[in-house]
Amino acid sequence: MYYVIKKQHDIKMSSFLCFKISKYIASKNKDTVILEFEKDGKKIRKWIKKDDIILLTDNEDFFMKVRKQFTETEDIQKKLIEDARVELDKSIETFGETMETEIDKFNELKQDNDIPCELKNF
Repeated sequence: MYYVIKKQHDIKMSSFLCFKISKYIASKNKDTVILEFEKDGKKIRKWIKKDDIILLTDNEDFFMKVRKQFTETEDIQKKLIEDARVELDKSIETFGETMETEIDKFNELKQDNDIPCELKNF
């Protein structure tokens, strides 16, 4: 059994994917690796670019160690993103409230004669 950690592209909150394979085929003069695994009792082969493979090993303990390290780092980054989203939501709410207050103040002032607003006569 072999263990693979592969880069994930175009998935915002996940940067890697881990899975087991039964066999692989690689060549020095090819930029892809053929990975073979079983799904629903059928053998499936997938071609993956060598550059997208972070780790291909038969050492399960090392695989688990690297997987844990990546997962912990990803979890920390996801937490930072979630905290930033909460702060952004607060800032957006404050922005809306501040602008609403500013517009209300201006609407009160625009009734004065020195503010040129065509609609105040209607």
